[in-house]
Amino acid sequence: MKKLLAVTLGILTAIGGFVDIGDLVTNALVGARFGMHMAWVVVVGVIGICLYAEMSGRVVAISGRPVFDLIRERLGPQTGLVTLVASFLVTLLTLIAEIGGIALAFELASGVHYLLWMPLAVFAVWLVIWRVKFSRLEQVFGLLGLLLIVFAVALFKLGPDWGNLLSQATSPHPIGSENWATYAYYGIALFGAAMTPYEVFFFTSGGVEEKWTRRDLVTARTNVFVGFPLGGLLSLSIMGCAAVLFLPAGIQVGTLGQVTLPVAVALGKLGLAVVLIGVFAATFGAALETALSCGYTIAQYRGWQWGKFVRPREASRFHVVIIICLVLAMLTLVTAVDPVKVTEYSVVFAAMALPLTYLPILIIANDPDYVGANTNGRLRNAFGLFYLGLLVVASLAAIPLMILTKAGQ
Repeated sequence: MKKLLAVTLGILTAIGGFVDIGDLVTNALVGARFGMHMAWVVVVGVIGICLYAEMSGRVVAISGRPVFDLIRERLGPQTGLVTLVASFLVTLLTLIAEIGGIALAFELASGVHYLLWMPLAVFAVWLVIWRVKFSRLEQVFGLLGLLLIVFAVALFKLGPDWGNLLSQATSPHPIGSENWATYAYYGIALFGAAMTPYEVFFFTSGGVEEKWTRRDLVTARTNVFVGFPLGGLLSLSIMGCAAVLFLPAGIQVGTLGQVTLPVAVALGKLGLAVVLIGVFAATFGAALETALSCGYTIAQYRGWQWGKFVRPREASRFHVVIIICLVLAMLTLVTAVDPVKVTEYSVVFAAMALPLTYLPILIIANDPDYVGANTNGRLRNAFGLFYLGLLVVASLAAIPLMILTKAGQ
């Protein structure tokens, strides 16, 4: 039973990292505009995050230390600071989007404007981080997030032409009035959503919270190879629902309500209730991940005591960072900035920070001082370098494509 519950760390990482507000919105938007012609990006992203998350999990299981702590030690404080700034800013932007996602989920359920739910959302995230044990946190929100499987059920219920969907998925090109520039822009957005930097920082810090050792390598790998592919399948289901319902009608997705609409159409009020709980769990779980990751990165770089495995007063600066980030998120959102737009921008900016996150991981996973004889083999390094090249290309192309396409318009 304990081994089964240990896998929920991977499930939480998948639901809160792979299927967060960014993935919900981006996959639905892409499905409505391109059908399944961009499904391959999700597959590439799943393989990439599995590759680097396995490296990260192996590092923490053998060394007993989180990746960001090792980045500063191995590459020096200056290089570590560059990685810190890039990853922290992207994580903070993602936290803003996730808090907005929680409030939007409350609005869909109650009809009360999301801005009125904002303080409650921030307070609830802080309270859970402050009071709830890490193991309980991952179990509850990871498993509740599995309710998003209702998107897969809804896709079957909508009765699509499976041959047509398969044909779209195996034909990677823009359709209709879309062009290659917008296709590439949203491809980078999907890639960024799949490999968001905070995922590995939360995953490895969570391994320390769970006291992983060399004996937990199987657990770490199970988390990776169960959690992230599961998140990828849920992402494809969201894309498929939008492709079936919205693409033929020429409707573009711009709100969270539209994201959940295919489930309501296919499964009625009961399906809508289930998907709203799933959306809440996914966004709330991601808000917990990103808030904790903000604290993890700064505390680990500064050498402060951190984590939920000690009492809050013993890691006071770690918790102060989290509180400040939550307040900044709320202050940003009460300006009435559109949380969906914040979400769209966050996944693109995440793509820009990817090389700074994953190059250090590749270096550390090849350092015997940290992983002993469990360094990467030739095949892992070949895939790692290939993906690093993709990350560099995505990072360099993100801003030019954002300008050229006017953020995908």
